[in-house]
Amino acid sequence: MQCMRLKRQIADLAVERIERLFELAEVAAKAGQERRSDRYTQLARAIGMRHRVRIPQRLKMQLCKRCHRLLIPGKTARVRLRGEYMTTTCLRCGVQMRRPYKTPRAPSSRRAGIGPQERTNNR
Repeated sequence: MQCMRLKRQIADLAVERIERLFELAEVAAKAGQERRSDRYTQLARAIGMRHRVRIPQRLKMQLCKRCHRLLIPGKTARVRLRGEYMTTTCLRCGVQMRRPYKTPRAPSSRRAGIGPQERTNNR
């Protein structure tokens, strides 16, 4: 029991460190310190592998799949919206990553608060 709690604490600490390293990498990249930014992302990936912790999805989407550089739109990446996809191009290695996105829609009348019980009672 004690061992599981210790493992959970170590994993939580590893995730906190990964998030902090991504924050520092973003600040460094915006300041033009690309090598420092690359080092921070390298350390974050190493911590994740060492402690067998996944990098959170929102942070992983900011990394290039090939060269592992932090992708900042307009600085280290080019972002284009094409149809239903957002295409992100890494400006270092040129790899393109496509992610689907949805345009915001107005909520339908079905989801506007009429639950299944209210619908059956009205019949």
